[in-house]
Amino acid sequence: MLDLRIVNANVITMAEGRPRAREVGLWRGRIVGVDEEIAGLPARDTVDLRGATVLPGFVDAHVHLAWAGLRAGGVSIAPSERVDDVLATIGSAVTERPFGEWVDVLGYDQRSLGRHLTAAELDTVSAGRKVFVVHDSGHACVVNSDVLAMLPAGTTHQDGVLTERGMAAVRRLRQPYAVEELIDAIGSAARTCVSEGVTTCAEAGIGGGLISHSPIELTVYQTALERGVLPVRVQLMIAADQLRDAAAHPSDGVPRALDLGLRTGFGGDRLTIGALKVFTDGGMMPRTAALTEPYVDPAGAPDNTGELFADLREIEHVVVDAHRAGWQLAVHAIGDRAVDVALDALDAAITAQPRPHRHRIEHAGLVRPDQLPRFAELGVTAVVQPNFLWYLGDDYASIMGPRRAPWLYRGRGFLDHGVRLVGSSDRPVTVGAPLRSIQFMVERRTESGLSLGPDESVTVADALRAFTIEGAHACHLEDSLGSIESGKHADFVVLSADPTTVDVSAIGDLDVRTTVVAGEIVHGEW
Repeated sequence: MLDLRIVNANVITMAEGRPRAREVGLWRGRIVGVDEEIAGLPARDTVDLRGATVLPGFVDAHVHLAWAGLRAGGVSIAPSERVDDVLATIGSAVTERPFGEWVDVLGYDQRSLGRHLTAAELDTVSAGRKVFVVHDSGHACVVNSDVLAMLPAGTTHQDGVLTERGMAAVRRLRQPYAVEELIDAIGSAARTCVSEGVTTCAEAGIGGGLISHSPIELTVYQTALERGVLPVRVQLMIAADQLRDAAAHPSDGVPRALDLGLRTGFGGDRLTIGALKVFTDGGMMPRTAALTEPYVDPAGAPDNTGELFADLREIEHVVVDAHRAGWQLAVHAIGDRAVDVALDALDAAITAQPRPHRHRIEHAGLVRPDQLPRFAELGVTAVVQPNFLWYLGDDYASIMGPRRAPWLYRGRGFLDHGVRLVGSSDRPVTVGAPLRSIQFMVERRTESGLSLGPDESVTVADALRAFTIEGAHACHLEDSLGSIESGKHADFVVLSADPTTVDVSAIGDLDVRTTVVAGEIVHGEW
């Protein structure tokens, strides 16, 4: 007997051979079948959706739940266009923290101010607290003199502004956040995810580098799951600097590993270990993404080409060692120079030990035409963030110039070369709603209406695939998620209209009426 039969629905299955259905049967959190596959089977309950559209739950393949939750509940200086207003907000916030404590300030973007804050300015309002102003990109920060005095000798900064490795050094000083604080943060962010139709997400790095909040961060997710406050399925990427020299047998070919040899694939249906996260460069918002040609940025350094996160040999050694140890690699590369570095490192790894893999390049923000064939040759997946261009595209287009702007966060170019295209949000860098990203992938228009690389437009079906079955494949979950078909988890969303039939400009504004995970409603109602 079915637990639930859903009838009179417009089901977009994303399954090969059966794109549409009208009925779905559920049992113990799984999909039994659709239409004739469940004909005649009795059901304890029946829900009539009256023609509403059902899609597989969206897979957001690159998020930062802890950061998103902390930002939503923390001290924010966004939006602000005057340094005096920013300093006043920080000055009010520090009085709520004990003397000598850290004060995290989020929502910082130097572009709206016309310049960066300085340590000296923060000193005027810090009142004996350690002030940590985190850039919206996650790749830069500004700190006061109390923090600068704690940094290791040789850490470079510009009047309190630190980027990439300098930012990581501050992050290490700031740790640890309390487990309870982080549980509240990821629970809050996860509730936002399900309200937008996301049922599975990949946390893009825990345990180190720019993205760590605690040395026991995995415990946070385990505890949240045990308490029932984690409504989404989560796959955890591990920061590459958590690998240790392994004392394994030489014949094992495992030069570096996590303790006990944990790697990609460990876990269960609700929480699992995914890829190893490797950084190669920064971001476009702070102008640290590594480019082969300088930024077109009159307000910045005239010859700025961004920066690499680490020495080229160091990046390659980590990638090769992790590949040998059986990890899936998720290599952060935004600028085209960083994409070259990522592709070269992955090429070296695959050449050193040929094996099946699903390595990914996260962001692929600026990809030259000559780089597209290399993605295909190496079998590397592109995990892009279309919302970046919806919300930030006007700025990104201006700093790339008219020749390079069409290469930003490509869509059609990847598909035409046979490269798997996966959508994601990188929340909280921008709003994470998948439907808005899907709209942009088709329209290629920014929030202001600027047409940006129209030749990179994809179909609605392609965009939906990027946030469902392709996202599941990128996370090694396509056998259980990403489509509505027999045997898969009963994870799906009910929308106010069909995104394949409404005007494209309306897709981002469709309502997510219901989100279901394992057959249970986690947002909305029937």
